[in-house]
Amino acid sequence: MDLQAGLYGVPAKERRTDELLAAVGLADKANAYARTLSGGMRRRLMVAKAMVHSPPVLVLDEPTAGVDIELRQLLWAYVRALNRAGTTILLTTHYLEEAQELCDTIAIINEGSVAACEPTPVLLQRMDAKELWLTLDRDLDRVPERLSAYHTELPDPRRLVIRYQPSRAHINEVLAAIGEAGLTIVDLTTKETDLEDIFLQLVHATRA
Repeated sequence: MDLQAGLYGVPAKERRTDELLAAVGLADKANAYARTLSGGMRRRLMVAKAMVHSPPVLVLDEPTAGVDIELRQLLWAYVRALNRAGTTILLTTHYLEEAQELCDTIAIINEGSVAACEPTPVLLQRMDAKELWLTLDRDLDRVPERLSAYHTELPDPRRLVIRYQPSRAHINEVLAAIGEAGLTIVDLTTKETDLEDIFLQLVHATRA
């Protein structure tokens, strides 16, 4: 790490070796030879080496591939801190959750073409859909007629899945319809549109 910083002309007193090793979870390997590290550790070391000179633009290619959940969260926190401090970060990743979590703007590339490039909130609004998963207090043999205005499924006798468009129906309207159908809810969960839904929608659109 010190050698890498020296190659970039970083003065000894300005080097952040310990900080960077801690950021990628390698503080306990500070005195180890790089060739003795595992493949995942070497990948994390490459990320740390890319940051030794505090670049104004940092390009990260699959930085958390093969990394466990705890370390991934650690790296995400450090990337956010770098961005808040003024570093522009270009991230390429196949982990859609990672892109949605970290990026202000997302570009989706499909078969060499840019299918979308928009601010993350705008991109997520492309799919106007939400799901309600209901657990009921009794068995049903069919979907209540009152819920026919929505796309409603009955995967098992005590479970209903209601899909609706927030732009056309408020959640209060959906819940009111459930009450009017005479249903008692034991449990309710919601599913929001995520980047995977958008990605699949865009890929299918380009293939159509």
